[in-house]
Amino acid sequence: MECPILPDFSADSSPPAQSPGAARRRLVLLISGRGSNMQALVEACRAEGWPADVAAVISSRPDAAGLDWARAQGIATQAVSHKDYPNREAFDAALAAAIEPHQPDYVLLAGFMRVLTPGFVARFAGRLVNIHPSLLPAFPGLHTHAQAIATGVRVHGCTVHFVTPLLDHGPIIAQGCVPVLADDTPEALAQRVLQVEHLAYPAAARWLAEGRVSLAADQRVDVAGNPSRLFMLESSR
Repeated sequence: MECPILPDFSADSSPPAQSPGAARRRLVLLISGRGSNMQALVEACRAEGWPADVAAVISSRPDAAGLDWARAQGIATQAVSHKDYPNREAFDAALAAAIEPHQPDYVLLAGFMRVLTPGFVARFAGRLVNIHPSLLPAFPGLHTHAQAIATGVRVHGCTVHFVTPLLDHGPIIAQGCVPVLADDTPEALAQRVLQVEHLAYPAAARWLAEGRVSLAADQRVDVAGNPSRLFMLESSR
């Protein structure tokens, strides 16, 4: 059984909404590849004027294309390669050591392809957020688009959620959905899901930056102002 390690954000412990002059929230983004979700987050943060700054982009792969893009935006970058460490615990300790100097309010996983240890998750409990390419709790793990097609679901999508020790589980902040078409391939479906990811993740991150996200006593997420937390593509293609 999963142990609830997230702090109780309900009632008086909810993150306060930011007032004028309040400190800006600091975000650290974790990637492993080209970082399209990372780019969507950075661009939305700047274009929409979130009360937040992307303090750093950290990759588990030194050759990740997303690092070059982030550097070009003037964002601090670093690579912490899992290949340099003997086990997951050692890698996670090095990753945490790279993150901590940036003093993040939130650590956002944006295509970070490493399974994190319970110790790492506990260290950043309540501040660690992921986007997964399925409508959780359906299809945790890898090959989600192929699984969706193989099982015959008619709707597929993505989920933005707080990270807990149980892989691809945790309180859901937002979801995006797309139809599964009769002639879909995993590649075609993945491209449409990615489009809705670029809607759902920036919206969820903005709510976090604005201090609007809290957890109820039953560990379900509340967002002040009750915005729609379901995102859909305008067209099926």
